[in-house]
Amino acid sequence: MAYPPDKDDLAAFLAEVADARPLRIRPRVAHTRAAPAPIPRQSLRAEREALADTLSDALPADLELETGEALSYRRHGIASDVLRRLRRGQWAIQDHLDLHGLVVDEARALLGAFLAQAVRRGLRCVRIVHGKGHRSASGEPVLKGKVAGWLAQRDAVLAYVQARDQDGGGGAVMVLLRAARTSAGDQ
Repeated sequence: MAYPPDKDDLAAFLAEVADARPLRIRPRVAHTRAAPAPIPRQSLRAEREALADTLSDALPADLELETGEALSYRRHGIASDVLRRLRRGQWAIQDHLDLHGLVVDEARALLGAFLAQAVRRGLRCVRIVHGKGHRSASGEPVLKGKVAGWLAQRDAVLAYVQARDQDGGGGAVMVLLRAARTSAGDQ
């Protein structure tokens, strides 16, 4: 067939399709499942490194830790009964982190990332297991003092106490975190 069609061919075609009706158009299915959000791996790695860098091994000058074997700390402005209630297990442990067997740098990075995630998730009470130091070269706990200082440096940490015996005793601390802030639109 030549293009453009001659008049006889066009008239024959139109005569053949004269009683044809258009097909009904069915609505298309709209997919409601969105593609998963991309994981910002580089941003997460940078955030972990920044958090680790913010936790110094040097204890702040204004840090007021209770002396003795049992760790205990409360941020300025937090009522003293908060420590007592935390010791008694009044807040349920919502998550925990076990730092057994880690070197200081690994423990610092993991603790920073864990606390950041706990705050994002809106957790109030977490347990950090630092160990009792039975396997350290000196026989003394290495991470216990480090964890105490790192926790006190975090604004989200309101208080912490040595865990109850059933929760790890002298090898762990119970940490009370600040309540998640709500925006004006959430109320």
